[in-house]
This record gives sequence, structure tokens and C-alpha cells, in this order.
Amino acid sequence: MDPFGPTTSNIGGAQTLERSIKMTNQKIAIIGGGIIGSTVAYYLATCEKWRDFDVTLFDDGTGQATKAAAGIISPWLSKRRNQRWYRLARMGADVVKQIALETRMDVSTYHQSGTIITRDSMERIDELIALAIERKQMAPLMGTIQKLSADTVNELIPMVTNHYPGVFVSGGAWIDGKRYRERLLRIAEQRNLHSKKQKVTLTKEKIKKYSKIIICTGAWMQKTLAPLQYNLNVRPQKGELITLRLKHPVAKSPMPVLMPEGERDFIPIDNQHIIIGATHENDQGFDLQPSSEVINDLLASAQRLMPTITTQNIEEVRIGTRAYTDDFAPFFGYLPNLDNVLIGGGLGSSGLTTGPMIAKLLAAEVIDPNYPDWDAYTKPIETYLN
Repeated sequence: MDPFGPTTSNIGGAQTLERSIKMTNQKIAIIGGGIIGSTVAYYLATCEKWRDFDVTLFDDGTGQATKAAAGIISPWLSKRRNQRWYRLARMGADVVKQIALETRMDVSTYHQSGTIITRDSMERIDELIALAIERKQMAPLMGTIQKLSADTVNELIPMVTNHYPGVFVSGGAWIDGKRYRERLLRIAEQRNLHSKKQKVTLTKEKIKKYSKIIICTGAWMQKTLAPLQYNLNVRPQKGELITLRLKHPVAKSPMPVLMPEGERDFIPIDNQHIIIGATHENDQGFDLQPSSEVINDLLASAQRLMPTITTQNIEEVRIGTRAYTDDFAPFFGYLPNLDNVLIGGGLGSSGLTTGPMIAKLLAAEVIDPNYPDWDAYTKPIETYLN
């Protein structure tokens, strides 16, 4: 049985459904409205059994990583050795595209523009090509794989003065986290979701009021779980990115996103705006103030690709707080000794890719509980608990 479909309506379009339809009173709480929480809410609102669920999402929004995030969805050429992470990321890229199509996301929210990854020599490019060909067997979304000269990279992204060759993967995309979550929550609110902008202090008495609780509060999860006597090993990581506005738009649009050798990610969102970043700041705790030193570092990275850029081109600074684990891997599953409480987090900088797949697995467990074996995707939850 497929717990997700088919959906009962074209909810991704303009149609608004009446809330007067009688629902079975399975009360579901989602605590945290970032990439995991918003995607779980979407799945619970669009599955066949959506009338069975009365869903409440609690989130005060402070420092949320997803609201500040924009990132590249292109995990296939990662050199990370963690196979659980790679499975989540590979399947997450598919999930994000599927959701984007189902909900008719515009190109300012999700755009399959293709990805270019550059290296400093053709020998290293050949290594990437070999890896791409190998991994495409299990990842058809990768699409076309093409070796690019440095001149061709410049032709595809005209504002860049680049001196390195690259690999082009046509299935790569970029996503705006804030617009993504807002789109999914609007859809879910048409059916069975109630959103509350507030913090939640959990007690065992409160937990008993819900059929299922999904906790996905990111870097704040340790604090969320503390009243239940759980000590979670997560730490905050500050991330900053900047949006640049060109004085003179380039003629070419759309353009691929760029993962340049030795530099920050480079995301042309249209022919006049580019996102640079994001950073990975491990010693700033939950600080949400912009750092002039970090902004200058991001700008310097952009200037090495576009020498004419100055501080006057900075249009926006976004800041959020990610959650990291000691082994840099995401986690999800049931809390020990609480058979109605699921958690998911520790996404790090790959959250826009891995988060939706984790959400799909958690939502499936709410829709059709079967206590699955998740070992292919994550270590046991106990690994991350003291």
C-alpha cells in the first residue's frame, strides 16, 4: 500500500477545500516548521487518509535554518563516505523534485537549472565524470553528464570570470527554503493543518493527548527534549549567505548553479541576482547578528569570480542556525520508551536535500504505522542520546 496517494484533489493548484468535511480525531502535533516539519505537514494533508488527521504545527520561527536557506540540490558527486547520508540525499533530491512538480512551485522557489562543479585540472574532472557515470545507474535524476572547458563554463554563466573546467549535471537544482516551506504550509492549511506561532514545553501529560508527535526543532531540539529527561547530542551552527544584485543584468537566463573549486556556492537566481554561500560557523552558538567579517569573506569569494562586485551590490543578508551532530549525520526515529514520539534532525548543511526524504519516511510512519527498519538511512536514535 502506498501511504501517500493518490491524492484526492489537485491541491497544488488554486482550489481551496472546505474544512467542514468531518475528520477522524487522530490528533497529530508537529513541533518545528522547518524543512522536515513543513514537508511532514504537506504529506499528512495530501495522502489518501488526510481526513483522519487533525494536525497542529507549533513553531515560533526564531533562527530557523530553512527560512534563511537557499541551496543547491545536487548530491550525486559528493565525496562523503557515509552511505546512509548518501541514500537520504540521493532520494531526497527525487522527493524535492516530485513535490515541486505536484505543487507547481515557481522558478523562484525551485528550479532544475543544472549544476556545474569545477576543478583545477582536467584529470580531476575525469575523476568526477567517472564517479558521475557510476552513480547515475542508481540516480537517473542526474540526467545529462557533460565535461566542460573553462570557456564553456564562462559561456553558460556569463557574469563569471572562471579559469577552471567543470562537470555539468543537468538534474541539479536550487531551492529557496523560505518559499518552499511557505508553499507547503499554505497547501496543508487548506485541509487539516493548524499553524501556531509559539514555543512548546513538552510534558508526558501533554504527549498523551496526541496520537503522534513529530519533533523537528533543529538546533533547539536538545532544549525541546530536556523536560522529558533526554539529552540529545546536537550543536548549533550559524550559517550566513548574501544576495548580490548586479548593476547591469546579463543577457543569459536561466543559468546553472555553480559549485566552484575552493569557493562558496554560486546560485544565479535570475539574470540580475546571485546568492553566495552559505557559511559554516561552529563557534557562534545561536547568534543571529550579521558578521561584517563573514560578509566580507562571502563577498571576497564572489569577487574572485566577478572582480567588479563591491559591497554596494549586496542586497540581502540571511542568517539561520543549523543543527549538527558529532558524526555530521542526520538522525530520525522513535524516542526510546515513547511509542508515539518521533524525532528528526541533525541535518547540517544538506538539510534542503536530506530533510524532505526524512519527512517522507516519518509521515509514512504516521499514516500507516509499521515500525520500519530505518537502518539503511540512519544510525539508531540511541547513538545521539546520552
